[in-house]
Order: sequence, then C-alpha cells, then structure tokens
Amino acid sequence: MDTDAGRGGALGREALSYADSLHNLARYLTRNPTDAEDLVQDTYARALQAAARFTPGTNLKAWLFRILRNTFISGYRRQRHDPTRGGLDTVTPTERRAAPEEWLRGDLELDRLRKVVGEEIEQALLTLSEEARTVILLDLEGLTEVEVAQAMGCAVGTVKSRLARARAALRVLLKDYAR
Repeated sequence: MDTDAGRGGALGREALSYADSLHNLARYLTRNPTDAEDLVQDTYARALQAAARFTPGTNLKAWLFRILRNTFISGYRRQRHDPTRGGLDTVTPTERRAAPEEWLRGDLELDRLRKVVGEEIEQALLTLSEEARTVILLDLEGLTEVEVAQAMGCAVGTVKSRLARARAALRVLLKDYAR
C-alpha cells in the first residue's frame, strides 16, 4: 500500500469527524446553506489534495478551519470581481409551513421563543465583521486561542483582542438577554 494514499485515507476518515463544525462555520460565513455545503466540500477536496503537506501530530481541526477560511476568502474575492453573479441560486425559497402533525411536537410557545431568540443571536453574529464572527464561532467550537490563531493565520494576541471586542459587541447587541 502506498504510504501517501494510506495517509490520505486515514486523514480523510479523521477529517470527516469535523464535518458538523466545518459546516457550522461555513453556514455563518456564507449565510446560505447551499453555499455552505459547497464550501465544506471544497475544503475537504483541498485538504485531501494537500494531505501530504499535513504534519501528523499537529491540530487537524485547526488545519481544516484554516483551509475553509482561505477557500471562503478566495471565493469571495473571485465573486466580487464577477459581473455574472445571480441566477436561480440567489432566490430565497418561501418559508415552509409546518405540517399539522408537526404542530403537536413539543411546546409550540417554547419552540417559537427558541426561534426568535436564535434569530436574534444569529442577527447579532451577522452584524459582526467577518473576522470577529469567525473568531467567535471557532471559540464556540471549542478551539483554544492558539488553535484559532493557527486557523486564522494570525498571532495569538490578535485572536485575544478580536475575541474580546467581538464578545463586547455581542454583549451590547444582546443586552436584553443578560440576567
């Protein structure tokens, strides 16, 4: 068995365990579920192509987040200069009504409250800059400041200051939920 192919396969299997975390970040970066899926797929494709450059024993999760972030930034820069943006993918589908059998699940009032609160938190996150939002989301995924710095390609001190500013901004935006 070729060692590069074996390493790529093992890396791919381990990388799949981070799919949910990658998708969460991609969804917040792209603000579109379909684009988020595409971004995660591109991230995995690039990671597998670069498997030989991954150093075993280092932080795979931070490496994947960095690939995802760089892929997003590259795509964003390409789209910004593309005059043909638009089409059917930009149409937002109408809100789906719950089927009658879904109405009976859980407490309807509580579900509505969760949705309102979740939407307000998401809106607060979307008001942050891309870098601040990324730092917050990586922090929520459980990465350490060192891992976030590796994923974002900046110094740990920069991560700490961005995280502090982003948390302060969220505190102001979500002050109604403070105890």
